[in-house]
Amino acid sequence: MKKLLLALVYTALAVGANPSGTIAAELDRPALEALREGSMKKLIILPNPLPVSDKAFDLEDGKGQKTLADYKGKYVLVNFWATWCAPCRKEMPQFSELQAEFGGDDFEVLTIATGRNSPSGIQKFFDDIKVTNLPRHQDLGMSLSREMRVLGLPVTVILNPEGQEIARLLGDAQWNSESAKSIIKALIATTS
Repeated sequence: MKKLLLALVYTALAVGANPSGTIAAELDRPALEALREGSMKKLIILPNPLPVSDKAFDLEDGKGQKTLADYKGKYVLVNFWATWCAPCRKEMPQFSELQAEFGGDDFEVLTIATGRNSPSGIQKFFDDIKVTNLPRHQDLGMSLSREMRVLGLPVTVILNPEGQEIARLLGDAQWNSESAKSIIKALIATTS
């Protein structure tokens, strides 16, 4: 039954995509909400996409700066985290799994350490949990985090290919669960 529901959701989302291959103006919010189970029930699918901050964040290893707008063209899961955050330590390998499974032209996981996190501390954090495929970006001054309404950690935001926020989850969740993966698959299906 669950496979039938997923097939119906994917079909509904794919029908919403326009023939040029770009994302449809609106997602099938009820279909996405139906995929939320367990801790993913905390994922809020927004009724309308919201603009995001244009504040820059620092790229890993001092390689310059970017803004969230630099990631337009694909779905982006943005995770705001910190080295001292216990739930972040639990989630990061799950985000790594999502990046390994879905990362590419249509989806990317973007991790941004917010607040006082030294580059060496971030590297040690990633080394300790054996994550090598996620970025070690920083929002040292917390200007991006503040404008993105990050009041506690972790906070995970999903951006559409137009660079707008379409979903948000406060706190931790099981990001490598069947529910989370089904949501990511359904989003990616709208880009083809």
